[in-house]
This record gives sequence, C-alpha cells and structure tokens, in this order.
Amino acid sequence: ALRQTRGCLDFTAGIAVNALGHCDPGLTSRIILQASTLVHHSNYFYNVPQIQLAVKLVKRSFADKVFFCNTGTEANEAAMKFARKFHFEKRKSASFLRRTFTRRQKNFVAFEKCFHGRTLGALSLTWKKNLKEPFEPLIGGSVRFGKWNDLDSAKKLIGRGTAAVIVEPVQGEGGVNVASPEFLQGLRDICDQTGTLLIFDEVQSGLGRTGKLFAHEHSGVKPDIMTLAKPLAGGLPIGAVLVSDKVADTVNPGDHGSTFAGNPLCLAAANHVFDSLNDEKLLAKVVSDGEWIRGQLRDVLEKTKTGEECEVRGQGLLIGVSLPSVESATEVKKRCAADGVLVLTAGAGNVIRLAPPLNISPEDLRVGTEVISKALMSVL
Repeated sequence: ALRQTRGCLDFTAGIAVNALGHCDPGLTSRIILQASTLVHHSNYFYNVPQIQLAVKLVKRSFADKVFFCNTGTEANEAAMKFARKFHFEKRKSASFLRRTFTRRQKNFVAFEKCFHGRTLGALSLTWKKNLKEPFEPLIGGSVRFGKWNDLDSAKKLIGRGTAAVIVEPVQGEGGVNVASPEFLQGLRDICDQTGTLLIFDEVQSGLGRTGKLFAHEHSGVKPDIMTLAKPLAGGLPIGAVLVSDKVADTVNPGDHGSTFAGNPLCLAAANHVFDSLNDEKLLAKVVSDGEWIRGQLRDVLEKTKTGEECEVRGQGLLIGVSLPSVESATEVKKRCAADGVLVLTAGAGNVIRLAPPLNISPEDLRVGTEVISKALMSVL
C-alpha cells in the first residue's frame, strides 16, 4: 500500500477525469466563487455558465446544440434516445406508403471490446458479457456488435433498421484501441447511405486526451452526435451530448431531462477546464509527451524476455501497454503503486492503461515513466 507520509503520481488522472491534475488553483477558485453565488436551480431556467459553455462547445465543434447531463453513461443514454426520436419523427412525417413498407430504425450497432456505460441502455451497447448478463433483459430492439476496425463486418450489420452506430474513436476500457481514420470514414459513408446516425463516444478520449480537442479530429470525420463527460468539469459530475441541428430539431422539451444537469456549479468548473484544454500549446504538449512515453516504454519492452508478446499503443496521453497475461499486468500495477505511481488496467485485464494529467510536468512525466519501466522490467 502507498505510504501516507508521501505523495504519489496519479497516472490514471481519476480514470481520465483530472485532466488538469489534482487541486488546480484556477479550478478551485472557480468552484469556490460559484459555490458562494449559486449552486443549483431547477432545469426550468438557464444560467450564465451553462450558456457560456454551450456556446464554446458549439463554436469549437461540428455541433449546433448541446444537452447537459451528469455522467458519461447518462450522455450515452441520451444519445440513444435522441437517435430513436430522430427516426420516430422522420418516419411520422413520411408518406403512408413509406411508413407501411419500411422498417422503423430503432436498432444499434456497436463494436467488440467497446464500453459505453453501466446503466441499462448504455450497458446494452457494451461488449463485455459478464457486465451485462446479471441484468438481462436489457433494452428492447437489437444491439449488434461488429469487429473492431473492420468495415466489412460493419457493412453486414448496418441497415435500414439501424437507428445509430456508436463508436469510440479510441477505446479506453476496451484496452486502448485506436480506430483508424479509414474505419471512421467508412462508418460515416455507410451511415449516410442507410440514413443511420453516427455517434462518437468521446467520454474518455475527448477534450484533449489524444492531442486534439476531440479525438475524432484526427480522422477529419464528423458525427451526428458526440458524447463527452469525464474531464469536462475536472472532477465534478457532468456529461454533455453534442448534436447537429437535424437531430436537435426532432427533440422536444420534455423528451429528456435531468434535475441536476447543467447546474451552475458544475458548469462554472467546466468553463475553466474547457478554456484550459482548448489551448494549442497544451494540445501540442500532449502529442509530444505521448510520443515520448510510448517510445520509452517500447525501448524497455525490447529489453525484456517477453517483449515480443507485448505492445505499446495509444494516442496522445491515452496509452495502453498490452502484456502477456492478466497476472503480469496485475503485478506491474501493484509494483507501480508500491513505488508511488498509480496506473490502471484495461481490456481483458492484461493491458496497463496510462492516462496522466494533460498538464503533467516534465519531471513528473520522467519519474512516473521510470517507475513504470522498472516495474515492467522486473515482471517481464
């Protein structure tokens, strides 16, 4: 266990939440100021921080409207509802013959190893059977899973009955798997051909984590819906669903809502975090830091007996180190913690997942990487 008399380096950032590290002075000040002004009101009213952040998100993205919620799983639940409502309204406005002879688009397509949340709807979209089985039956309408980075597999699953395709540009929980630009563009093309909506889940990969403000910007592909959460308020609960006008125009007041969503305290914090992350110098640092640490870890693995069975992958400061077994990954995690560095596991449990704060100092990056390298060398 970690000694309480010394600190530790958090290379998990609270599971990619604390993008600015712990106790960022600017974030702390914004929270204190807002807490002494107004913490909550009902969702019958707007508030200034809410409007400010919505404008920033729309200005910086593909989206025309934003819906705020409280968590990543809530954001994905809302995205599912918005997708079904879009097709419901679309079908309702179609001709009688079209309604009679076409299927209602209510199903979803996701991908192997994906993770979208633990509430019933988002859990239905999640790959791991052991997470879902105790809670079945889940949502009505089918959810089908395609092979990762495989367009031929996707083409067989996406059709006129599909409401939406949901994909993480970088899978986090699934083992830090990066979607190729060709895969994302191919999904966009298939969705356009079939009238299907494309949802990008950037709950973990969004907001600077990959070296772009939004992970899908690496591919140049634009979704119809995007979900955000983890780092957006620096540790306070928040989620956001960004949508194009064609989707927003089909969602009416009362179709979805949340008592706490968009509260001024969380939104004040989120404004500070967004302003800090929407910075080209910081994003460039994320890219260079990520390239450096991946290079260091690859060099270490080449010196180990089982290095050929391992892989270092990722984008920006979302990094995965695939190891030969769950046992080896667990032991590496344990040894890192004993030396004062916190890391995560992912995938089937055999992947070390690194997600340090995006503003990590060069010294902390160096020290943390040395500890992780030492653990890898001793275990492998």
